[in-house]
Amino acid sequence: MTDDVSKQMIDVLDRRVERRNERRDFFKTAFGAAAVAGAGIGALSMGSRASAADPTTPTDADVLNFALNLEYLEAQFYSVAVTGVGLSPSVLTGTGTQGAATGGRKVVFTDPLVAAYAKEIAADEVTHVTFLRTALGNSAVAQPTIDIGVSPTGAFSSAARAAGLIASAPAGTAQTSVFDPYADDNSFLLGAFIFEDVGVTAYKGASPLITNKTYLEAAAGILAVEAYHAALVRTALYSRGVQTPSLRTSADAISNARDSLDGTSDLDQGISPTTINGVAASNIVPLDSNGIAFSRTTGQVLNIVYLNNASVTMGGFFPAGVNGNIKTSAAN
Repeated sequence: MTDDVSKQMIDVLDRRVERRNERRDFFKTAFGAAAVAGAGIGALSMGSRASAADPTTPTDADVLNFALNLEYLEAQFYSVAVTGVGLSPSVLTGTGTQGAATGGRKVVFTDPLVAAYAKEIAADEVTHVTFLRTALGNSAVAQPTIDIGVSPTGAFSSAARAAGLIASAPAGTAQTSVFDPYADDNSFLLGAFIFEDVGVTAYKGASPLITNKTYLEAAAGILAVEAYHAALVRTALYSRGVQTPSLRTSADAISNARDSLDGTSDLDQGISPTTINGVAASNIVPLDSNGIAFSRTTGQVLNIVYLNNASVTMGGFFPAGVNGNIKTSAAN
């Protein structure tokens, strides 16, 4: 690679970071407003603050159970979207308080490619749940309460409202606008985008915590699958964004909203195109300047799924929190 091309690529990365930083403060403010505007999120912010996470080093079982909670969420979302039915009761039991997955419905896909993608991802996520439960045996945690519905104060709508995808009600009035990821193909892809990048960064961040090589290999294998899923969703949004540009800007908004939750570092990336050497380039793979995917700590992952940048133990997609010993989000 010539020096000129290297300089241009560095300039592209710098511009990308600058562009995200310009919007970062807005989304921090937006999520703060959403946290006090929504009844459920507001109660979470005021009443569910927890002390800092237990400094004790987590066991391999703790890490795998943390991952299992996330797989329950993804598997339920995709299963309901594809079939209209959630996971079998036989794969929901375990230690901790078992809860239900509420809300959601089958998507009436109009694009056979999106339908095929959704079916493949759903099957993979269900398999991840059964695989992790088998690996953990009697140590597997039960599925916690999961919100995948479309109520005005539910997790999807709260996340979309904070990202600016739907309107926020005036202060002191009830929220009425909703984001429905089951409404059509594009809405489904945006809903999937909320989860997929988080799953990749969660597995990459948690992998160094695993000491057993067999478990580590399994986690690495799931990480690779989650990366394929994320790239598939990002590619679908990017390509469909040619005809519907708002898909790209909406994905960018979700990315910035996630980034506003997980700390001061600018990690997340949207999908809007950029240029390299004067030629248009996509941004399907979110990497740092070294070409390496980034990681999130367990606390940062919980910040996003709880929809809260404070140290709490429940909220968002897990209204009663996750099961297991890793359950507290980071104080950001």
